[in-house]
Amino acid sequence: MYCHIDNFLIYLQVERNASPRTIESYQKDLFDGLDFFSLQLAKKDCDIKPQEIDHRLYRHYLASQHSRGLARSTMARRLAAWRSFYKYLLREKVIPENSLAKIISPRLEKRLPRFLYEGEAAILVEAPDLKCPLGLRDRALLEMLYGGGLRVNELVQLDLWDLDLSAGYVRVLGKKSKERLVPLGSQAIKALQNYLVNARPGILARAQGKKIDNGIFLNYCGERLSARGIRKILNKYARETKLTRGVSPHTLRHTFATHLLNAGADLRSVQKLLGHARLSSTQIYTHVTSEKLKQVYRQAHPRAKEKPDT
Repeated sequence: MYCHIDNFLIYLQVERNASPRTIESYQKDLFDGLDFFSLQLAKKDCDIKPQEIDHRLYRHYLASQHSRGLARSTMARRLAAWRSFYKYLLREKVIPENSLAKIISPRLEKRLPRFLYEGEAAILVEAPDLKCPLGLRDRALLEMLYGGGLRVNELVQLDLWDLDLSAGYVRVLGKKSKERLVPLGSQAIKALQNYLVNARPGILARAQGKKIDNGIFLNYCGERLSARGIRKILNKYARETKLTRGVSPHTLRHTFATHLLNAGADLRSVQKLLGHARLSSTQIYTHVTSEKLKQVYRQAHPRAKEKPDT
């Protein structure tokens, strides 16, 4: 089985252009299942044949995950990984049929995305100290996360030539290497100009003797800032501003979409800005806050307005 999994991971990398993180996720999910099947079949991993893993055995695996208390989303993700793997094996004619195709995925609980209210987002974005270089960097970074709705990995990959501040756009490489142009607001443009002129050159100078990195956002050592580094920066300002809600880069992406829709943006436009392939991915943001609903009700319904005393 090992050789088939290795070939599948190579296929994902070369033909599907999957990211290293995606490939790592597939590898973990497949090996988790393989460990279970090895115990059930009383065989070494390398001796298991794809045909031996049928729908009955996989349902047993699903039941074991449920008894271990795994989240439905985790179980669904692992099933998706195994389905993709077996679809690949069928295409390569390793197996005569996909025995996992008809297994029903666990029903996921619908959860609304976490987002910040406008005041909270403003407090967070304006928290960095603009008197120091790293503060200028952090302000520009937060403005782009909130003002552009970028994924953290998209932000990490940005190079200097992706920016066109005069036109007010940034070129973003999204999932499956799909490019999109994201407009930048006046606050983000101002913060980026301030950072690029007054902070980035000094930070870059710390990378003595190392290859110059063209990434927009650099760490203290003058190297490209990592996704983990961005999360640490965000956690720092969340603590400083005493935000009680969980804050992550994706929280700011959720906030970006929610605030646009609450202000009247149409769903198709938000879909393009977020880089969603399907409109259904964007529809989760059609919720609005209770305060917004109250405001709309008061303004629109004739019985919500107070009548003057007669």
